[in-house]
Amino acid sequence: MGEPVAGVGRFKANYAVERKIEPFYKGGKVQLDQTGQHLFCICGTKVNILDVASGAVLRSLEQEDQEDITAFDLSPDNEVLVTASRALLLAQWAWREGNITRLWKAIHTAPVATMAFDPTSTLLATGGCDGAVRVWDVVRHYGTHHFRGSPGVVHLVAFHPDPARLLLFSSAADATIRAWSLQDQSCLAVMTAHYSAVTSLTFSTDGHTMLSSGRDKICVVWDVQSHQATRTVPVFESVEAAVLLPEEPAPGLGVKSEGLHFLTAGDQGLLRVWEAASGQCVCTQRRLPGPRQELTHCALAHRAGLLLAVTADHNLLLYNACSLRLQKQFAGYSEEVLDVRFLGPKDSHIVVASNSPSLKVFELQTTACQILHGHTDIVLALDVFRKGWLFASCAKDQSICIWRMNKAGKVACVAQGSGHTRSVGTICCSRLKETFLVTGSQDCTVKVWPVPEALLSKGAAPDGGPVLLQAQATQRCHDKDINSVAVAPNDKLLATGSQDRTAKLWALPQCQLLGVFSGHRRGLWCVQFSPTDQVLATASADGTIKLWALQDFSCLKTFEGHDASVLKVAFVSRGTQLLSSGSDGLMKLWTIKNNECVKTLDAHEDKVWGLHCSRLDDRALTGAGDSCVILWKDVTEVEQAEEQAKREEEVVKQQELDNLLHEKRYLRALGLAISLDRPHTVLTVIQAIRRDPEACEKLGATVLRLRRDQKEALLRFCVTWNTNSRHCHDAQDVLGLLLRHEAPEELLAYRGMQASLEALLPYTERHFQRLSRTLQAATFLDFLWHNMKLPTLPAAPSVAPSAL
Repeated sequence: MGEPVAGVGRFKANYAVERKIEPFYKGGKVQLDQTGQHLFCICGTKVNILDVASGAVLRSLEQEDQEDITAFDLSPDNEVLVTASRALLLAQWAWREGNITRLWKAIHTAPVATMAFDPTSTLLATGGCDGAVRVWDVVRHYGTHHFRGSPGVVHLVAFHPDPARLLLFSSAADATIRAWSLQDQSCLAVMTAHYSAVTSLTFSTDGHTMLSSGRDKICVVWDVQSHQATRTVPVFESVEAAVLLPEEPAPGLGVKSEGLHFLTAGDQGLLRVWEAASGQCVCTQRRLPGPRQELTHCALAHRAGLLLAVTADHNLLLYNACSLRLQKQFAGYSEEVLDVRFLGPKDSHIVVASNSPSLKVFELQTTACQILHGHTDIVLALDVFRKGWLFASCAKDQSICIWRMNKAGKVACVAQGSGHTRSVGTICCSRLKETFLVTGSQDCTVKVWPVPEALLSKGAAPDGGPVLLQAQATQRCHDKDINSVAVAPNDKLLATGSQDRTAKLWALPQCQLLGVFSGHRRGLWCVQFSPTDQVLATASADGTIKLWALQDFSCLKTFEGHDASVLKVAFVSRGTQLLSSGSDGLMKLWTIKNNECVKTLDAHEDKVWGLHCSRLDDRALTGAGDSCVILWKDVTEVEQAEEQAKREEEVVKQQELDNLLHEKRYLRALGLAISLDRPHTVLTVIQAIRRDPEACEKLGATVLRLRRDQKEALLRFCVTWNTNSRHCHDAQDVLGLLLRHEAPEELLAYRGMQASLEALLPYTERHFQRLSRTLQAATFLDFLWHNMKLPTLPAAPSVAPSAL
């Protein structure tokens, strides 16, 4: 058994975030503009604006206080957006530009819970948690009314549609509706009919009738003139929103006669149309498979012909207002992402399993979303078959589903199976052909499920609904939960990883035990076969990844680097590298040959449960507990090409610099050296200028003709040179030039001037002291020289001629 051969494929060095699918709605109010083109929703401290056509977030608006947004409203003319934060500040936005045009204190003593514009878009009513209702003139910028008397939180305010009547309605914790006259500045009536919180108020087009809904399972029709209830309609569900429909026939909604009809949304999870006169339900939306999803909000954009409904798990659904046909779906918040997979032959889509019974399929090019219903409890794991059209899911409801995506990108459930006695936590599809899938469960067993041949035909899903799957083999494999199963590339071997700290190898299809991999100190989260070698990779809660030989079950390598549990591992670069994700939110890229961690990628803020690589091995997909799904792109070749181009450019510039110095074109040379951002090269140019016989004039002329940004860079380099006694003279020459010829005001305006001065002063003082000491020594030497009295040398004795 040999190790994977390095050099089979190109090694990867880095991944970069190509795309991020983040939460854009975490509960609260949602509003469509009148044209149906933009969707406004709250996400913590921001109001996000979505483009309905593409599903992309166009803009995020956040107040300066960065506190949670508690309420917002868009004016009927679509021009003004007002938001309220927990800091008791109201902000008026020009939302298309993303600018705050006005900011003022709400004056409420507690956060604003609701707000609404009047039909003219000039008055804004705010209801607070302090029980007060205030009215503001957003054009003239002042408060006009302050209404007291509501007990508890005022959670609902609405203006009468006729601006001439100047009526405002509000509801608070006492389940009553109060009518306020802006003209008389008084409460006209307290309307009682509900026994629980009133959830919505809506008016007929003529303004004579008002409809209220409540959590007491009734809707009440009111005469606005007399403030009396004219009809109480029991709707048999806790209603979160009711919408009055236009008084015109709509056969698609069961509205066949004129008269008052309204639509309700509530805890049944269905949109229903009611006739007010008879109290009969004339139309009920078809129930989708899976558990009931409570509807928390509903709104009608009549001009656009759209109806917006919001589910309790933060999905936003847009329906045709005349037929209740679903047109668009948006997944606002996925909570904890548990698994992710690429879909389609060209990885054009992704499927996401989050803390929900429904799956979400996104088209990567357009962000279009489909929400799939089939399971009745949280989906725990996913896997995709070889061709990319079929994929499988398993869930806490002890069942598995097979789904098919057609060429139009629409996904349907084509098969279902059950047989496990506990949650099914892991699933793996066959690799060579679409013939079987394997599941592992908390009941410590593994089941092998053959894929019915009917599903492999090119037709659509069977007309009779999903095909029933039957398990071909069942094997008790471990003593604790099975966290991961993997099928070998040849479909003949199965690996299982368990909480009992072991991995096991089995022969398919009968699941005969071949061997056990023991060595991890904690439970195993993931097992994966190498695509090219007889090697198994295991990821464990002990923070390590191990590679095992399939022939003798020995441990070949151990990779240590994660500080917490390693949750997923995948082979990349044709089996020569590993990509791992952990509960510390990190991804790591490893080279198998030298056990080296090449790169650590940090983009998630919570456990990275899902990891999948594309068919072309050029992209990776991760999903984590921070509700984010990230698409990563392999940027190794791009970075290498950029690095090569940078090196070539530097060689060319260095040659050009040498030529300029040779030609004594010092200004161009100095500018080029500064653009290279290499202090030593700049120093070389300065020294070349100073060596010139006409140094002083040329240095001054060259330095002073530089641009301001170049002078700033030169000053920064001087700080570095000044720390070295060999180069301090060059630095001091440049500093002297700048100080003599630049005005102090200009010098102080240089970027980083203060820091540069603080760094220059101590070394300059040290150099000055050294020069002073040298000068003193030289002066003393000179003094000694001049004051030394050398003894007079004796004259040579003269020789008498006679002696000669």
